[in-house]
Amino acid sequence: MADGAAPAIHARGSRATSGRGRPPATRGRRSRRVRAYIGLGANLGDAAATLASGIRALAALPGVRLRGVSRLYATAPWGRPDQPEFRNAVVALDVPVAPDDRTAALDLMAALKSLERTFGRAERVRWGPRELDLDLLVFGRAGFSTERPAAARSTDPAKAGLPLTVPHPEARHRLFVLAPLADLAPGLAPPGWGETVATARRRQLQAEGRDAVRPVARWQRGEWRPLLDVDST
Repeated sequence: MADGAAPAIHARGSRATSGRGRPPATRGRRSRRVRAYIGLGANLGDAAATLASGIRALAALPGVRLRGVSRLYATAPWGRPDQPEFRNAVVALDVPVAPDDRTAALDLMAALKSLERTFGRAERVRWGPRELDLDLLVFGRAGFSTERPAAARSTDPAKAGLPLTVPHPEARHRLFVLAPLADLAPGLAPPGWGETVATARRRQLQAEGRDAVRPVARWQRGEWRPLLDVDST
């Protein structure tokens, strides 16, 4: 594999095939898939264009199907206010899960980190500027914490040794995540939350204020289109 190329996401341990190339036990059956939600963020260069390219790259991952794209949001920087405003979005992907959810989630995480490097992600301080940030927010109904292989580790030095935790442990308290996630799955109640995404968004909106996030564009025919005033509520 060339340096920086995204690893394939596929079922491991494939069996010998026959007939038209499908394993005998699975012929006529559809492989199981899980709905994964990925958060995207950037605040360096043309952040909106970067996120658009990132969405197209995610859609092109082997075995993955793009199922939804949130609106694009302009968001206030979190943790370190002395940096440019961010652009954030969330996408819904259908991901094959074989042989198990943990392996599939780690494979997906490795693909996300590879894409970050491809887009020039550099090591910086925590909550600092980002060329492209890709976070696995929710992975079906899975809830677990597991050690990451090297390929799936964070480029943030402060987080490089942390396990992969699903759902994302900070998503429930970040309006820049909840606002776009609520565009796609307002009624979703991720494992361990005890509330829906819409409820969490309302709570966090009261805590952070309306100035923390504002929708600025919608995804149409593979690119961002500026929102009209009627679309921004």
